Amino acid sequence: MDFEFYQQERDFVKEVDQFIRDNYDEEVMDVTRENMAQICDTPKRRAFMKKVAEKGWLGLTWPKEYGGSDIDGVYEYLLNEKLSSVGAPQIGKGVGIIGKTLIRHGTEKLKQEFLPQILDAEIEFAVGYSEPNAGSDAAAMRLKAERKDHGWVLNGQKMFTTSAHFADWYWVGARTDPQAAKHSGITLFLVKMDDPGLSIHAMPTMGKERTNMVFFDDVFVHDDYRVGELNRGFQYISEALDLERFTMFTFSPIKARVNLLVDYVKTTKVNDRPLKDDPVIRQRISQLVTDCEVARLLGLKFVSAAMAGGKPPTNEASCYKLFATELSQRVANATMDIASPGSQLALGTQTAPLGGRAESTYTYTVIDTIGGGSSEVQKNIIARRKLGLPKNF
Repeated sequence: MDFEFYQQERDFVKEVDQFIRDNYDEEVMDVTRENMAQICDTPKRRAFMKKVAEKGWLGLTWPKEYGGSDIDGVYEYLLNEKLSSVGAPQIGKGVGIIGKTLIRHGTEKLKQEFLPQILDAEIEFAVGYSEPNAGSDAAAMRLKAERKDHGWVLNGQKMFTTSAHFADWYWVGARTDPQAAKHSGITLFLVKMDDPGLSIHAMPTMGKERTNMVFFDDVFVHDDYRVGELNRGFQYISEALDLERFTMFTFSPIKARVNLLVDYVKTTKVNDRPLKDDPVIRQRISQLVTDCEVARLLGLKFVSAAMAGGKPPTNEASCYKLFATELSQRVANATMDIASPGSQLALGTQTAPLGGRAESTYTYTVIDTIGGGSSEVQKNIIARRKLGLPKNF
């Protein structure tokens, strides 16, 4: 594979850079929100995404028959990396998880209803896989869906639904056949978030962001809003998770945090001795910089494999997600260690090293190795699908 970008791709990056400069707003672009900066959870952030849509940058890889541009996935990669580098909202759930799944498996009714709204940035989605006893193990979900008339009645609970308090629609998995094997009997549905049977309860996180518990009490979903074939939801979720593992954990913020740490080490002294002269710190910094290059190339490997195969490559997605998110935590840990006791001061504290980014990065990156499937899940996927190891070993 070629790790260099073509001139047309470099021109696209320049265009995105200019767009960011022309639309800069510190309320919209906030790098201190770390990975949570990607969501459109305020009117201003939604308005920003509308401007992205007006540029024709949503659905870049979608087929033209559905309003997309039908161009290589590298453009989505470059766009997301640029947006994440300034803490701006990114293309994600709607374009990737929901849109691409509907294109592959949705009915014409669902395509006609949702795809244009996604392309115009008129709609936001919440994704409901995790449950109290089914976190990273989506196949263990137990939210019950029972047949009734021309639809389904859903009862149960979801956990860690980050966007539930502002989303318009809920992309949710439910068990439609409790007698089926664990990885079977699950079906995907689209549920209106203002359904009276939904109850949303805030779950504050240590990263000062909000996720949610969502309770279903006799929520009726018409069969028109069932996605794909009955009892094949887990297969669709697996496809979508490969996208999530890549698009939701961009590389640029990790690299930016390493650069911030490098600048701190270059300019800081402890006991009149420059930190940059400490051999232990120099070794640790060099390892992080090297790991950053590995993460960048793993990301490009995913993009290349996706372009060649036509659908998200599982092995490459898990390799990137595992390495990049654990690197993100190593960067956070190193920043806390090197900045010493002052690293515990909160973001914005005037005397805090690195402006308090050490503390905020440390608390935010806790979720990185959990969201989209924990590191343990990624290791199992790599072991079975890449290395050919048996399930029980």
